[in-house]
Amino acid sequence: MGILPTPALPGADRWDSADTVDLAETERLTRKLIESGVDMLLTNGTFGEGASLTESEVLAFNDTVIRSAGGRVPVFAGATTLNTRDTIARGRKLRDLGADGLFVGRPMWVALDDDQIVEFHRSIAEALPELSQVAYDNPSAFKGKISAEVYERLSDIPQVVAAKHMGLGLMGERYVADLKAVDGRIRLLPVASDWTHTAQRFPDETLAAWSGDVACGPAPVLRLRDAVLSRDWELSDRIQSQISHALQTLFPDGSFEEFSKYNIQIDRAEFEAAGYFTPGPLRPPYTSCPSAYLEGGREAGRRWAQLEQHYASDSA
Repeated sequence: MGILPTPALPGADRWDSADTVDLAETERLTRKLIESGVDMLLTNGTFGEGASLTESEVLAFNDTVIRSAGGRVPVFAGATTLNTRDTIARGRKLRDLGADGLFVGRPMWVALDDDQIVEFHRSIAEALPELSQVAYDNPSAFKGKISAEVYERLSDIPQVVAAKHMGLGLMGERYVADLKAVDGRIRLLPVASDWTHTAQRFPDETLAAWSGDVACGPAPVLRLRDAVLSRDWELSDRIQSQISHALQTLFPDGSFEEFSKYNIQIDRAEFEAAGYFTPGPLRPPYTSCPSAYLEGGREAGRRWAQLEQHYASDSA
């Protein structure tokens, strides 16, 4: 499951910019990823700048992605806003563009309690029963982790089919508790950089993963996918180790918490250095970042580009 960044046009870093999405680059990136073998696309998460795009930009971007996909893979469009009604209104517009489902983070201005999280997803399901949902479980972005108790209740909502999870590597035994709670009714998707470890422990439950690094080149993750699904643990361990090395410098001093403060900026530096597509400038207010953090992102991009070259030529 590849998560797309949102390419920006020159001048997008200005507060008075408008219509900042590079639609030509969006189409090119979408087509490249699908033709390479990515199975599914998600849009407008954190580094996809769902929080710094205007609604017209969100719609123009998703319209381009959906048309470029042309039904070849499902597109779950990012519909996160600061409240339930706006999320539903945006979801309706994305549905009308042809989105196959919604990628939904809960409102985060004030942290929601368990009942409110469930009611939020249930309201979207009632308003848009024809659209499946991938829930966005990002503890730093949404002021807390979705609990196992909430997962159990979400798994009773037919439209909630999966969750973008962090897997065993960052969540540890909380991932195990969450898997037990959903009891196979929805998929809890680990990050691809932790897919091998999670799948070896739960091979029947962990049949998919998500990656933002596909925008640096999808070949390493696609080879990892094939190894995991064929249960070739020796090969998947080797690829996982290479991916971990490539991404080692992405996290300042090894801290995911510190990375989360500058996620958009660091990922943009990674994309620029990898050179798989042209990301363009950052949008306000996420335009500054410690230089050492940016260099860590660039080094990760350079390392990933080497992996991409190796696995793309190997598969050819």
